[in-house]
Amino acid sequence: MEQKKQRIVVKVGTSTLTHDSGAVDLRSMEHLVRVLSDLSGAGHEVILVTSGAIAVGTARLGLPERPKELRMKQAAAAVGQCRMMHIYDKLFSEYNRTMAQILLTGDDVEDPVRAEHLRSTFSALLEMGVIPVVNENDSVSSAEIETGHHKVLGDNDTLSAIVAELCRADLLILLSDIDGLYNADPKRYPGARLLHQVKELTPDILEMAGGAGSWRGTGGMATKLSAARIAMNAGCDMVITNGERMEDLYGIVEGKDIGTRFLAAGYEEGRV
Repeated sequence: MEQKKQRIVVKVGTSTLTHDSGAVDLRSMEHLVRVLSDLSGAGHEVILVTSGAIAVGTARLGLPERPKELRMKQAAAAVGQCRMMHIYDKLFSEYNRTMAQILLTGDDVEDPVRAEHLRSTFSALLEMGVIPVVNENDSVSSAEIETGHHKVLGDNDTLSAIVAELCRADLLILLSDIDGLYNADPKRYPGARLLHQVKELTPDILEMAGGAGSWRGTGGMATKLSAARIAMNAGCDMVITNGERMEDLYGIVEGKDIGTRFLAAGYEEGRV
């Protein structure tokens, strides 16, 4: 039976895209691009939401650590974004795919007119078989890198869910450094069980969210569950899975039990 063609948003975290030093992990990026290009070739519409600009810019500039001052973070983001887009463009071109860069701020998705223009742009790109590569515009927006202020996006987990909602995607996949949502912290409790399916964000599920992730990223399980709420309410399934196994993307798109799948509101009982 022919597989249903889907509109898929894939979000990849900083920890998947970079080495511990902050330098670009070229092998990981190449593997990601190869699988996404293949899914696009199979007829799926693919949107990539990427993190990593500040970490890559920090390494590119030879800074000893991630800057603490906002203006320096934004400068590092500008350098890192340029570097990452150059690599993405080169890699996608090798697999005969065309990519486009879209940088967003909270105002872009909050304002109805701008959001509608944005939706039209995504639609036009996808119609032409182009793969949009999206990031928050860190050089002008401080929502992600500065805490304690009004946030619309705030992290790329949330950004990817908003993009999925905006584009009416069928599936959102968050690639992270974890296998999915466990019923307890697997680092502290070796017997912790991976939840393969979540139908509702109950208080018990929300309590399973821990703190922030690695030093190179900003997200933790709490931001992923926040993204799940947005996606599920928009009628979009969301999957959390480990970015170390890019090949798993094929199985996830086919509906296999990989990672944790959050089922969209109004899902049909017994579906794949």
